[in-house]
Amino acid sequence: MKYNFKNKIYELNDVNIFAIEHGEGPLVIMVHGWPESWYSWRHQIKPVAELGYKVIAIDVRGYGNSSKPIEVEKYDMPSLIQDIINIINKENVEQAILIGHDWGAPICWNAAALYPKKIKAVIGLSVPHSRRGKISNIELWRQIYKDKFFYQLYFQKEGVAEKELEKDIADSLRKIYYWGSGEGRDAKVRSNPDKNSTLLDGLINPMPFPDWLSEDDLNFYVEQFKKSGFRGPINRYRNQDRDWERLPELSSLKIEVPSFFIGGEKDSIRKFNNKFDAYENPGKHCNDFYGKIIINNVGHWVQQEAPKETTSGIINFLKKLKEK
Repeated sequence: MKYNFKNKIYELNDVNIFAIEHGEGPLVIMVHGWPESWYSWRHQIKPVAELGYKVIAIDVRGYGNSSKPIEVEKYDMPSLIQDIINIINKENVEQAILIGHDWGAPICWNAAALYPKKIKAVIGLSVPHSRRGKISNIELWRQIYKDKFFYQLYFQKEGVAEKELEKDIADSLRKIYYWGSGEGRDAKVRSNPDKNSTLLDGLINPMPFPDWLSEDDLNFYVEQFKKSGFRGPINRYRNQDRDWERLPELSSLKIEVPSFFIGGEKDSIRKFNNKFDAYENPGKHCNDFYGKIIINNVGHWVQQEAPKETTSGIINFLKKLKEK
């Protein structure tokens, strides 16, 4: 599938960020998660641009055609937020609307919390806004999953997950995407619970893949990860203690700008902490919350698994913003 989008490179302070650009008007920045690329927004870019916006869908640092620093600390939350603020400044505009999925969601939420004058509105997909806890998220996972496998803990030792996932990138991505999908959830696909397992142990490579991701789509992602490898993307997970130490202000800040949440009914993220449903009250720390959409029978890759419903939710929110 071919898309008639412009390519551009933002030369920032210490990295270059690759982006797809489409449309004219107020700035909208789309920020993907792990393990994806700008391409995860392929269904949303044109409809949002046609509403009268200039849409920028980036490759987050470490991915695709963006810079790929080696150092773990180059992927901490302050650095990723600063990339977004620097892009807004490069565009020579006062504000942008942010839309983020997976890790892209907290990048956008936290940018809105820390820079409310630079962010006009924010939409989070799959990961609701949450304040800084009494301990870091990774420390929480260490406590909750101390006796069994959890992928974020597996990611902490440098080089281990990279070696596993880069051995056969196509196989790795197919398994990860299916694992996180609604179909994978229905098939009860789980990583091996043994604490000493690896990520792919127990995951399934479906043949054929569910039709929301074509072979061409999968091949695009494979080529992107052949360029980038997995070190930069996984380094994001290695910064959770550092994020907690460097951003104490997130303990009290709320999202003051207009905000909205979209999630998949079958996304496992909602039960990472099995004591509560993370999707029950995603606007808890948002002072101008426009509500949520939880899309039935959909897993983690919400804007790809349910592109029509996701795009409709985004557009309806943007229309309400214009009416405000």
